[in-house]
Amino acid sequence: MNRDTCDKDGGARADAVRGDLPPLGADPGRTYRLGIMGGTFDPIHNGHLVAAEQAFDDLGLDVVVFMPAGRPAFKQDRHVSLGEHRYAMTLLATSDNPHFVASRFEVDRAGVTYTADTLRLLRDLYPDNVELYFITGADAVADIVSWRDAGTIARLATLVAATRPGYDLGRAERAIDRSPFGFDVIYLEVPALAISSSYLRARVAACQSLRYLTPDVVTGYIHKHALYGARPTRYGSLEDA
Repeated sequence: MNRDTCDKDGGARADAVRGDLPPLGADPGRTYRLGIMGGTFDPIHNGHLVAAEQAFDDLGLDVVVFMPAGRPAFKQDRHVSLGEHRYAMTLLATSDNPHFVASRFEVDRAGVTYTADTLRLLRDLYPDNVELYFITGADAVADIVSWRDAGTIARLATLVAATRPGYDLGRAERAIDRSPFGFDVIYLEVPALAISSSYLRARVAACQSLRYLTPDVVTGYIHKHALYGARPTRYGSLEDA
């Protein structure tokens, strides 16, 4: 069966949904798997998309929700593009995939964005037959033991660590093994993760092409709104609105 066309929700559960989150958990006789792709997405790129698609297939996820961070806790000392821009690019990049959802869940929350807070809120919104899988990079997994309320993260979600070929997992594995919280981690090797958002930003600033690195609609948005040093178009930008 083509997984792109099958309906695995089993119906809607209104009390398990807030805003643009997908309805899951209606059938108490089955287990649902919700993938959560967290990140700044400044900008989103093909590495993010390939990692999410591979997690969807390999782990049998029902849906992957992309959640651009509102005010990322670990980037308070550097410039981050407006949440509206990052959400818009994420929405454009995921719109043609029926099992991807772009969510404003973190962008619309006040204050600094912490993963533990997001997982707590999601756990309150969904019934117990919905399992949470937090997808992130192996570099982040190595640091996650020092994130705020790391024990809550370990208790509420399975971590999915996306790695690039040849990446040395030693640091991440040692950090997880030393943690007292008992993290459950699944490692996925994703070739496209050689791409990074910082690399894309540098290419834009140097007037270089982003073709095959991010969807064309994202490239168009970057130039339309003059992000990362791109020349503005005659349509202006959100900051000018």
